[in-house]
Amino acid sequence: MLEKDINPFSLSRVNKKPLILDGAIGSLLQQMGYKPDSNIWMTPLNRSLPEIIKSVHKSYIDSGANIITANTFRTNPSAVSKVGILNSAPLVKEAVNLVKESVKELPVYIAGANAPAEDSYQKIRNLSYNQLEMNHRIHIDLLKENDVHFILNETQSHFDEIKIICQYCQSNNIPYVISILFNEDLNIISGESVGDVLKFIQEHEPLAIGFNCIAPRLFEHLMENLEINFNWGFYLNCGGEDYFKRKIETLVDPILYLKIIEKYITLNPSFIGACCGSTPAHIKAIKNFLNGNVN
Repeated sequence: MLEKDINPFSLSRVNKKPLILDGAIGSLLQQMGYKPDSNIWMTPLNRSLPEIIKSVHKSYIDSGANIITANTFRTNPSAVSKVGILNSAPLVKEAVNLVKESVKELPVYIAGANAPAEDSYQKIRNLSYNQLEMNHRIHIDLLKENDVHFILNETQSHFDEIKIICQYCQSNNIPYVISILFNEDLNIISGESVGDVLKFIQEHEPLAIGFNCIAPRLFEHLMENLEINFNWGFYLNCGGEDYFKRKIETLVDPILYLKIIEKYITLNPSFIGACCGSTPAHIKAIKNFLNGNVN
């Protein structure tokens, strides 16, 4: 995991040079012609086409990413059980090993993706609280056991799951980032305000807090109403939202994305990446921008 007592997100904020998170994995694979599974997204490709997964990781490394995310968005127990898999441990290990083989000895952080237990945009869940808790504990432990540098709990939008994740990671000294999804009213899907959620998260000492898989206009709406006094970052949705019926096209190109970054770089984010619909070109553009404009 991370070196004790050193938070790279705090350092990046102090140095005013954000870490660069990679871009999309699943939607990029979809754009390349690979079809997702409705339950476990692009997880099967870790086993059937490992060289393709490694090529995606390498493309983001070559583009300048400091953080590479393992393809573990849907290796969590509740997701894999829907396709008859009772043990997600081999799937997590395969995904993390593909990142390690891609990174090799490069000074790059490996993030283990931990998504909501069910669909990210699902308002009514089918799982009980105990099932939600068990899902996150098992998945986080598996990612930790495979030596990711930190857990990237992304696209979180239900307060009960956010509480489970924060309390478990803090009490077990597991380095983690948590990134939330919210709506036009600046509430997460379970109804709580972003402000209240952020207050709770900060009390549980994450490495950083992020905002992801939201449209740029929604992010701008948030930033007009948010006071930043913590390690923070963003990776926004650059494509559409119809994930399983068609390919996700890039609707926000790198040039447009840089305009957003340029607008908010003065708020000193700890990390910047890009989410669904993004490509290595977005990450390369971020790298070039930061090299030319950040001291």
